[in-house]
Amino acid sequence: MKESLKALLDILDLEQIENDIFRGRSPEDRQQRVFGGQVAGQALVAAGRTVPPNRPVHSLHAYFIRPGDPSVPIVYTVDRVRDGRSFTTRRVLAIQHGKAIFSLSASFQIVEDGPAHHAPMPDAPDPESIPLAQDRLTPLFGERFATDFVARRPFDVRHATPLTWEAAKDPALATPESKVWLKVDGELPDDPLLHVCLMTYASDMTLLDTVLLNHGLAWGDKRTMGASLDHAMWFHKPFRADDWLLYYQDTPFAGGARGLARGQVYTREGDLVVSVMQEGLIRVTDT
Repeated sequence: MKESLKALLDILDLEQIENDIFRGRSPEDRQQRVFGGQVAGQALVAAGRTVPPNRPVHSLHAYFIRPGDPSVPIVYTVDRVRDGRSFTTRRVLAIQHGKAIFSLSASFQIVEDGPAHHAPMPDAPDPESIPLAQDRLTPLFGERFATDFVARRPFDVRHATPLTWEAAKDPALATPESKVWLKVDGELPDDPLLHVCLMTYASDMTLLDTVLLNHGLAWGDKRTMGASLDHAMWFHKPFRADDWLLYYQDTPFAGGARGLARGQVYTREGDLVVSVMQEGLIRVTDT
């Protein structure tokens, strides 16, 4: 198992410090602020630990309120809003320095039958036929940067569409959609909550990139800055985060210094298992 995946599994294993109160930490490889997918994944872990395992999560809605400080722990308080016959509702608040940095509401449901359909999976090349991330990044940033970037990521991520940095160099590559194959870089235990929490983490890695990709912008281009504002996910069917998943993403709108992106996650067999929506702050300055 890749070391970065071991570290991620460790930070998702929250410490329970009181009834419905949990404590999480950030990776030792600290960035300027806590990665949004991390706090969302940890919050869902906290919520899930207060719900019977026969009630899987089917949706979450979250707001990123303040930047997280990676140098101090995050305290997660869980409010048991409702325990009904079919549905369970939880509200989670993430707190640092005495202030809320993130809020999440999640709904869990017993397994039931009903009418079924789903949107078909878009065409995409097999993940094995796509160049590795390191091979795509090396011509752009050099071998050392590419190696370090890939080593820090707990997921094997392979883009079937242009990278934002490629489109920033060649405007002809700009597109409003992105197709990304991803899976964790190692084998996981059979814990359904863990798999959905890992997908929650991964869902924030490339989603706002789709907005940038449509405008020939890229993080680190010295004129673009942004942050996740809110995030919503719907979990349709069970899946495994250690199997290849196609993350199809597009952007229907950008304006007012905000961009909207949506995603659909498919198994390799073509089943739609997760839907995602996110709005993010996107500010561009003149250079």
